[in-house]
Amino acid sequence: MITAIRTSYNQQFTPEKYQQFLAGIAQDAGISPAFRVAETPVFIPADLTGKLIQVCEEIVNVLLRPDFKTITRDAIPAALKVPRENDHPHFIVIDFAVCHAEDGSLVPQLIELQGFPTMYAFQEVMARQFKTHFDIPASLSNFFNGLDETTYYQLLRDVIVGDTAPEEVILLEVKPEEQKTRIDFHCTEKALGIKTVCLTALIQEGKQLFYLRDGVKTPIRKIYNRIIFDDLQRQADSLGEYVNLFQDLDVEWITHPNWFYRISKYIMPFIHSEYVPKSWFLHELPVIPTDLENYVLKPLFSFAGQGVLIDVTQADLDNIKDPENWILQHKVKYAPAIATPDGPAICELRMMYVWPDGAARPMLVHNLARISKGKMIGVGFNSQDTWVGGSCCFFEQP
Repeated sequence: MITAIRTSYNQQFTPEKYQQFLAGIAQDAGISPAFRVAETPVFIPADLTGKLIQVCEEIVNVLLRPDFKTITRDAIPAALKVPRENDHPHFIVIDFAVCHAEDGSLVPQLIELQGFPTMYAFQEVMARQFKTHFDIPASLSNFFNGLDETTYYQLLRDVIVGDTAPEEVILLEVKPEEQKTRIDFHCTEKALGIKTVCLTALIQEGKQLFYLRDGVKTPIRKIYNRIIFDDLQRQADSLGEYVNLFQDLDVEWITHPNWFYRISKYIMPFIHSEYVPKSWFLHELPVIPTDLENYVLKPLFSFAGQGVLIDVTQADLDNIKDPENWILQHKVKYAPAIATPDGPAICELRMMYVWPDGAARPMLVHNLARISKGKMIGVGFNSQDTWVGGSCCFFEQP
């Protein structure tokens, strides 16, 4: 997106450098990614950086509303509510499409947001390997708010582990070695000294949880939660017996599972910004637009792009029996903003926040990018194209 830097990067790129970059990631993490990593980072110009920070802070202002828990009381499915919810999430991720404004400038448009941690450890590894194997200008940064590699990991350690013994903190997932994001689990273990544990390996005694660490029954004080609970429900029948996480357990959640639902596409109708597409709960839609082709229909309680209807028709609306569980959102048009050797690509950017206990506001810390040449974006939708996949951004300061 920064023309001079993009041109220079493309000219200096070689398949050999790319393979060395991938090998560097695998060596650093201990395993190779289970998804395609793009050949390039995304270079964000200062103007777009400023717009991204502006809209993110506008969204944060909504999260800080004193009535936020009231307006999101129906966001959590009744069967998925977990006790001991805290005052705010420890992690927030906000996804934007990169689009063109009417004047041709690049602007962000909100796609999705979640009170959930994804890829926080791995994204730093990827950015560092890009800097190691390619010529990334020192004037650009993958971090925000003055962080660097050392202080970034210290912040993660403070929030996830804190003053708890690392062996009493676990990263919890369902069948972690089968997850596409498992490389992040390995990076987290390496950076923080905590273990990844499958839900089926938990041991319950009263309200207390334990796991076997090197054969020793070890108490669990904190859970760095990576389970998406509707995914858990879909897999429940294949898991055998496991601890019921919806009971009152003597653990601290990082981030508490309820925030995954409170901070989600559910709150998009409450956010008003030039960089947030108009959205309505389907059952509150004042009038059905005559240009439905310019809208997308999203189920509130489905994730990773599942169930999204891109080409909406009146028949689609007529077939929905639970309109309170859907939102109609104005469609965004991705800009072919990334020049690659075999054609332009589109992208989404994820702005990643950390919210330490006691902090007045969450803090923007890092980022993630997804690059695509298809209709849908995401590592699960990539075709056999090159210069697509998971990536990261380097930002010019506004």
